[in-house]
Amino acid sequence: ELQQKVDEAELLKMELQMLETERVRLSLVEEKLLDVLQLLQQLRDLNISKRALGKILLSTLESCRAPQPGKAHLFEVLDTLQQELAACELLHQEPVEQGQSPQSLSNPLVISC
Repeated sequence: ELQQKVDEAELLKMELQMLETERVRLSLVEEKLLDVLQLLQQLRDLNISKRALGKILLSTLESCRAPQPGKAHLFEVLDTLQQELAACELLHQEPVEQGQSPQSLSNPLVISC
């Protein structure tokens, strides 16, 4: 009976470790998702076209088509999307000064992300 209690305690310990691991994983996914949503909001505020956003998303999905071994696929997709959005040149451009029209930029038709 004592051995059974020890075995139950070990099983509970393992379950607790698995729950803690899952909690940490979900926390990381939540942080990455918040980063992605913040970048999307910034790009929306900069009036990025739906076409440009669609290209970023399709590029992300294409690059994550085959899951990497040992890496959670959902986290991989979120991580790649966050990197693609963060690399968008529109986020790194200097804000247009008041009185300066957007057409006076060097090439208003090019938004490379």
